[in-house]
Amino acid sequence: MYTDCFLNKLFFRVLLLISLCSAGALVGCERHRAPHKIVVFKAPVVLPEDTIKYPNALITTLNRRNTWVDSVFNRLTPAERIAQLMIVEAFPNNGKKNEEDVLNLIRRYKVGGIIFFQGGPVRQAKLTNKFQAASKVPLLISMDAESGVGMRMDSAMQYPLPMLLGAINNDSLIYRMGTEIAYEFKRLGMHLNFAPVVDINNNPNNPVISYRSFGENKKDVTSKSLAYMLGMQEHGIIATAKHFPGHGDTDVDSHLDLPVINYGRERLDTLELYPFRALIRSGVGGIMVAHMHLPQLDSSVQNIPTTLSRPVVTNLLKRELDFSGLIITDAMVMKGVTKYFKSGEAEVMALVAGNDILERLVSVPVAIKAIQAAIREGKISQAELDRRCKKVLAAKYWVGLNRYKPVPLQNIYQDLHTSRAHETNRRLAEGAITMLHNKRNILPLQKPKRKKQKIAVMAVGAARPTFFQRKMAERAPIEAFWLPRRSTKKNRDLLLKKLKKHSQVVIAIYGPSIRPSNHLGLSKEERDLVDQLIRDKRAIVTLFDNAYTLNQFSDMAKTNGLIVGYQQLPAVQEAAARLIFGEIKPNGKLPVTVSDHFKYGDGL
Repeated sequence: MYTDCFLNKLFFRVLLLISLCSAGALVGCERHRAPHKIVVFKAPVVLPEDTIKYPNALITTLNRRNTWVDSVFNRLTPAERIAQLMIVEAFPNNGKKNEEDVLNLIRRYKVGGIIFFQGGPVRQAKLTNKFQAASKVPLLISMDAESGVGMRMDSAMQYPLPMLLGAINNDSLIYRMGTEIAYEFKRLGMHLNFAPVVDINNNPNNPVISYRSFGENKKDVTSKSLAYMLGMQEHGIIATAKHFPGHGDTDVDSHLDLPVINYGRERLDTLELYPFRALIRSGVGGIMVAHMHLPQLDSSVQNIPTTLSRPVVTNLLKRELDFSGLIITDAMVMKGVTKYFKSGEAEVMALVAGNDILERLVSVPVAIKAIQAAIREGKISQAELDRRCKKVLAAKYWVGLNRYKPVPLQNIYQDLHTSRAHETNRRLAEGAITMLHNKRNILPLQKPKRKKQKIAVMAVGAARPTFFQRKMAERAPIEAFWLPRRSTKKNRDLLLKKLKKHSQVVIAIYGPSIRPSNHLGLSKEERDLVDQLIRDKRAIVTLFDNAYTLNQFSDMAKTNGLIVGYQQLPAVQEAAARLIFGEIKPNGKLPVTVSDHFKYGDGL
């Protein structure tokens, strides 16, 4: 049972901030950034029949014997116990063939779980029911949903990605988002989220983490990922901290190649491992291991990724950090593994390294055959794999699969768009919106005094009216303009001529996708036009994209008014309009250093 009133159900106790000089402090005061609010969350008051699960109870459950686990385990053949350690992908948008392929893996090999990608709520719920009905053992259903189920499916709520959350100074809002995501997972019959990302993004050129990280400060990343994790796990969804031992300082995307990291333990201990240690102490249920090569940690095999490294997985994660939850590989189909290790060989090495779950295999039958051969050759024992199988079954017990029920199909869309969820998004957006410049007190913007006067609102990277322009028009007379990508010189010249008639220009910058981008995709001429407006006009600029993209404009530091929204979410666009007209105050702080002009912690 999930109450409609979030605050009536949760009782929080607030942990006062301890200064950075205090020994053992989790979060301290930063030089450039005011202390943000850290909340330690008391267990919710619930009725006995509620299914809320507490984080440390999860770790206990994974490592404690129980009769349901034993009864299920005893019905499995040795090969089926191996298959329980495998999660395979399903694509509801890919039609019958993908559905039949997944059903074959479930029926023939008894795989342990599913990870869902593209689709819609009803399509996915129907497939979930069909897959569960075909399975000998209830399936552990997962999703890589760093910003909620709307990240992967249509017709669902889109919550903010971590960079935006990193700008928020009240972490209880992030906990609240975690509880909403947990509710949506449970409504769709899912149990395991491959989130939060706890990588510390201290490399602006990182092509794969960037906006997926809470920021560059290890204490901020820790407190925010902890709040997110607790929100999910206290409401029955297993969280997975990733990407161990830290993917924030790479310039190679492990989907495409194997990043090589040349630093060693001293650096890892002081930075990358910091959030992992904290979440392990707080009972995080899962940790995903990244595909990276750290020669100072393991040079036993050339180009060995951390996923396949026993010194990293067993010696460091399990023994030194004392992690006894689920250890999950990053997708085994990624080039960070497949470039150097073939199917079958890689899965054997991953299990020998100490992983519990293999995610997204190149070939399930090839992997099972190779693992069986490895058992015969003494590389790994069936008894050890049986122990991990019981651990996976215990996770299924913790999420309630011992009492499995099909997903109800009625009212799914309504249940995924509650007023509570929209309110959560609004609060997150208003908590994150960041004002970097307000020269000459240009903000809040004054409405034109003359009836015929209008504020020019130009959407850069858009070719049609935007939600932001609509919200601006609700508050003052505006004239809307657009500067689309691949614009012509004629169109740009005409646009400048029209804008000269306006004494006030508001510029809204959009990336090429609803997700933040590393590159805005604007031509030099289009960026030059924005820079010219910044120089010539009393311009107010609002960026609805990755904060790092501020660097793509040479004169951005000269703006009179500068607001960073981090994403294109409607709630963010409305928050920006409200801020511009003084309806709300700016609360956010930059979670990363963008340049010498825009540094971590900046924000008026």
